[in-house]
Amino acid sequence: MEEPKKRILSGIKPTGTLNLGGYLGAAKNWVALQNEFDCFYFIADLHAITIRINPAQLRKQAKELYALYIACGLDPEKNTIFFQSHVHQHAELAWVLDCYTMFGELSRMTQFKDKSAKNADNINAGLFTYPSLMAADILLYQADLVPVGEDQTQHVEICRDIANRFNNLYGEVFRLPEGYVPKVGARIKSLVNPMQKMSKSEQDPNGTVNLLDRRDDVIRKFKKAVTDSGSEILYTEDKPGIKNLMTIYSAVNGKTFEEIEREFDGKGYGDFKLAVGESVADLLSGIQEKYTQISEDKTYLENLWRGSAEKASYIANKTLRKVYKKIGFVEK
Repeated sequence: MEEPKKRILSGIKPTGTLNLGGYLGAAKNWVALQNEFDCFYFIADLHAITIRINPAQLRKQAKELYALYIACGLDPEKNTIFFQSHVHQHAELAWVLDCYTMFGELSRMTQFKDKSAKNADNINAGLFTYPSLMAADILLYQADLVPVGEDQTQHVEICRDIANRFNNLYGEVFRLPEGYVPKVGARIKSLVNPMQKMSKSEQDPNGTVNLLDRRDDVIRKFKKAVTDSGSEILYTEDKPGIKNLMTIYSAVNGKTFEEIEREFDGKGYGDFKLAVGESVADLLSGIQEKYTQISEDKTYLENLWRGSAEKASYIANKTLRKVYKKIGFVEK
């Protein structure tokens, strides 16, 4: 008898366009996982409203991100792709888990401190308790694995702590998730500050390449990318700018750093930056072509996210009903 596939769950907030860092570091890896795991990916629109965002902009970006998931290669037949807000069990379980999450635990979350500093005029309760919602996202689906970056391991830890606390009181209700670090996954840095990751929230637009950027803009951004002293194309720690560009070129073309060094031996930074820019622009043109086709078929997309939400709700509801019974709510 064939063993059931392990379940992976992850989500991205629709607070900006998916960028090259998010694609090479996350979405590209998700495509590689879809044959090996039972994959659930959601648009984290509930998490998005911890900051003030224009409603029309949120709606547009959420739909755009959904279509981009598929354009990047996520097969809707192999992955369950849904909007978080379409599955009401996320918000319901989040409230229950709020009551099993300690104030001190939430106070120690580094992302709350960072985001409070950036949004001093809007330090709301949702910003403080969003780790409980994140735990609900994961535990509803009894996920085995959660793809995480270096800055999110704390969220998996608090999720496990909450689940353990609940399980110790009521029995084995929740599966304890593990953080999953993909075997391959490029850590892409900003083009203007290679010491920081490429981010949707970056102030300088030249530092980030968005998946829907025009070809000319992509090449222009790479031509302006920060480089280092000297002129050799070498992958070393003391050349963070060139190291970042080599990481991008390697991730896009599948070449090793040694092969890249040989390819550009005797050539300068200008030639290399142009080559990286053109390679990225070629990659994005394929994604953009698929994105345009998918976006134009609104009926297809709507049917897809409704069907996915139904599937996600069915699984989530089984967990929520078990939780409600355990804590003593009257069944309807």
